[in-house]
Amino acid sequence: MNGVYYSMYMEINGIAHIQLTVNDLERAMPFYEEVLAFMGMQAVVKNPEFLYMIGGRAAVAITRCSPENRDAVFDQRRIGLHHICFRARSRDDIDSLYEFLRTRPVKIVRPPTEGSWAPGYYSLLFEDPEGIRLEVNFVPGKGHLENPQQLPLNRLPE
Repeated sequence: MNGVYYSMYMEINGIAHIQLTVNDLERAMPFYEEVLAFMGMQAVVKNPEFLYMIGGRAAVAITRCSPENRDAVFDQRRIGLHHICFRARSRDDIDSLYEFLRTRPVKIVRPPTEGSWAPGYYSLLFEDPEGIRLEVNFVPGKGHLENPQQLPLNRLPE
């Protein structure tokens, strides 16, 4: 598209699902089932090899990696997934999730913090048992889209 704007276009309606591949499914499934349920998602498929949860106009699937990849560890700088960020409805939701996670053996990378990524940005960053980073953020209003005449930015906010 290279800066070309079309008079006819489509507008997506969110992300339908994200599928994560993990090594230790027995450890990852309870983590995701509990954390995603706290975030309002419900398990719609659950068996020893697969978990699929839906809520908030999104879904997350958890599956086991292939046998030939069992020795690999997650590296967010490798090609592929860097992290996932869920959108919360309020700052209070971020704080509630933080309090929930603090009572569990979860690695908190960054507690609730205001950031410069967008006006009013507030987020929490933590890891699943495989080291995959999960973020939950809140941005009031339309965020960057509040002033579309200023877009695109020439760099990420600091």
